[in-house]
Amino acid sequence: MENPKNNYRPFWQLPLFFVLTLSLGCSETQKLPELVLPETDLSSEALLPKPLEVIGNQTAFALDQYSAIYTVEGEASFSGVGEYLSQEIAGVTKLTLPLNPDSMEGPFRGIYLNKNQGMDQEAYELAIVRDSILLTASTAEGAFRGVQTLRQLIPEYANDTLGANPVWVIPGGLIKDKPAFTYRGSMLDVARHFFSVEDVKKYLDVLAYYKMNYLHLHLTDDQGWRIEITSWPKLTEVGGQTEVGGGSGGFYTQEDFKDLVAYASQRFITLVPEVDMPGHTNAASVSYPFLNGNGKTPKPYTGMRVGFSTLDTRKDTVYQFIDDVVREISAMSPGPYFHIGGDESHATKPSDYAYFIKRVVPIVRKYGKTPMGWDEVATVSLDSNVVAQFWQDEENAEKAVEQGMKVLMSPAKRAYLDMSYDSISKFGLHWAAYIPVERAYSWTPDLYAKNVPREAILGVEAPLWSETISTMEELEYLAFPRLLGIAEIGWTETSKRSWEDYKTRLAGQIPYFRRRNIQFYPSRQVPWNEPDSLLPWYKNRTK
Repeated sequence: MENPKNNYRPFWQLPLFFVLTLSLGCSETQKLPELVLPETDLSSEALLPKPLEVIGNQTAFALDQYSAIYTVEGEASFSGVGEYLSQEIAGVTKLTLPLNPDSMEGPFRGIYLNKNQGMDQEAYELAIVRDSILLTASTAEGAFRGVQTLRQLIPEYANDTLGANPVWVIPGGLIKDKPAFTYRGSMLDVARHFFSVEDVKKYLDVLAYYKMNYLHLHLTDDQGWRIEITSWPKLTEVGGQTEVGGGSGGFYTQEDFKDLVAYASQRFITLVPEVDMPGHTNAASVSYPFLNGNGKTPKPYTGMRVGFSTLDTRKDTVYQFIDDVVREISAMSPGPYFHIGGDESHATKPSDYAYFIKRVVPIVRKYGKTPMGWDEVATVSLDSNVVAQFWQDEENAEKAVEQGMKVLMSPAKRAYLDMSYDSISKFGLHWAAYIPVERAYSWTPDLYAKNVPREAILGVEAPLWSETISTMEELEYLAFPRLLGIAEIGWTETSKRSWEDYKTRLAGQIPYFRRRNIQFYPSRQVPWNEPDSLLPWYKNRTK
């Protein structure tokens, strides 16, 4: 019997438009079961983020027990993506698709992961015909993004009318896709309330599904220090034991953190660690009082007020402490960025603040990282090798652009997931704005601040501060579905986006939400298909 992989390679040498009209003919040559598949419409699928180009061809691929996955020979990273795809398909269909099976194992419809070095890093093309799905990318990262689109095309239930065995009908056609911005992320505040390793992994899974590629962890604040530093053990022994409202807190051991880094990396997501300083530092000062610079005796803090704490910016021992912290965390963080915070440091004199930032930036660079900070860092004269995260002050963002910095767009009035949906929302704050689902979606990064042009924007990030939430269910209430809008803003070009189209595709995410047990907020702005069965608090929803 002829190996399907041998048939596959010449096929990819054909122009892609042939994919829409050709079938590999595996059914006939390998005697696969004959199926009469229904006509499909790929362009009507609820894909999110919206791809760059979708062309349907009315045919379909039959995903069933006769399907297999083939990856690029000699490319371990592509094999890893293939294994991931096999696991995710099994999670929905219970099918166990073999990976690179030998030709003697039987005839298979193939899902082929192919490498084409001429494409952008995260770009992919997905061609679906009767007996083959061909996913091509230049990198395993691009293939992984394409896998998320393929996952969204797999129906929740099999069609049991097509033959003796269940068949999941995947619409046929061609998808060409690539991201608008290179950085598409969320920030999770684990300092105000601690979230477990398993909680963070669940969040990472959803980020990956919607093609987000960064998770920024806010690891330290006045209420808690959440990352083990072996050279300064009291940071977690003392500072890790509190949180907002008086809970027991918690922290990640270094092994925990490495586990999260690895889990994220397997999903092509980069973790960005943040140690907030010189303000938001009470937990550190309670652990080691010599760090304190506000002239008061530090005590454990479980409230929500900000701006009262500061490190002593004129002590050399403070910078030795920071050096140790940055060194240990950087050694566990292979990503390019280290976030130094820098916001709301109201107890720090402006001259001391500038002095502090100028001393900390070289420490971060010493360990091979690009410094990132909230937009206040742009008030200091730095250089272009710093990223300013715009959250509130447009003037600060403009100063960042003037210094040649890249700007990460996280405007609180649009992108802060901890803002309430409306005046009767169960969780969240509203100091920036009420942010219903449409408001979270209907903005454009390169038009939001008039003097922050597209070429200066690194990407978008949706922060989720945790003052008002302490469980995964509460986190999901605030994050979903608004996070999906930020994901589409980061991935899909503005010209391809509209609220009317988006809200329909958003409504189509219910099967995934249900399967993942995501306790999302079912806004009335979205035409959900089955509102009465969604959530207990649906009756309290508002526009």
